[in-house]
Amino acid sequence: MKGCLILHGFTGGPYEVEPLTKYLRDRTDWTVVVPVLEGHGKELQLKDVTYEKWIKDAEDALMDLQKRCNEVYVIGFSMGGMIAAYLAAVHRVEKLVLLSTARRFISVKYLSHYFGEMIGDGLKGKLNENELFLHYKEKIGEIPLKANIEFVRLVNFTKQYLKDITIPVFIAQGNKDEMVPYKTAYVLEEEIASENKQVVFFEQSDHLICLGNDGSILNKLVLDFLTKKEATASKLKEESVH
Repeated sequence: MKGCLILHGFTGGPYEVEPLTKYLRDRTDWTVVVPVLEGHGKELQLKDVTYEKWIKDAEDALMDLQKRCNEVYVIGFSMGGMIAAYLAAVHRVEKLVLLSTARRFISVKYLSHYFGEMIGDGLKGKLNENELFLHYKEKIGEIPLKANIEFVRLVNFTKQYLKDITIPVFIAQGNKDEMVPYKTAYVLEEEIASENKQVVFFEQSDHLICLGNDGSILNKLVLDFLTKKEATASKLKEESVH
């Protein structure tokens, strides 16, 4: 039996990775688990949560999955990518998938640009057409400063484990991602110790890569990577969006 643990991002929930989750469940007989990290989900309650609790939630889900499955894959989106990397470094995991992974802190430059677009769309009366606004409008004002500090602490804690990852890794990054700049994928590729590392950039995707225009291609490449014994970088490039 095979299992797949999928981890959502900071201030997010399973809905961020739902298309990929459904794709894997529809096409495999795997046990696919998407835990809700403490304080997350559709209603945020992040006031008193620590980064250690987020890691423990993910670790507990992995331990449970490993009891039921003899082969486990881990997929992480954004902050969940850093947690997934940590799990792959310290536990038995067969393959690792990193999606828009928040290896670097969100840049003020990029954040300003994104919110600048929101303001511009608001002045044009098109705010309800702005993807960032639609995704975060329920969250603005709900994220305590302490939660943001815990996010930074999580990145600082988990990044030191990248050098300990030796399993095959697939790194997916959207070219239009301005929350986590696309060059972060190169940083991950450099810092992860594994000799089997594959990086694919998606031309039409922003940070919410699973929900973007390249979603169907992403889903296929992730499944191909997880099911093929030797998914070569050249093969993936042939099937990528470039």
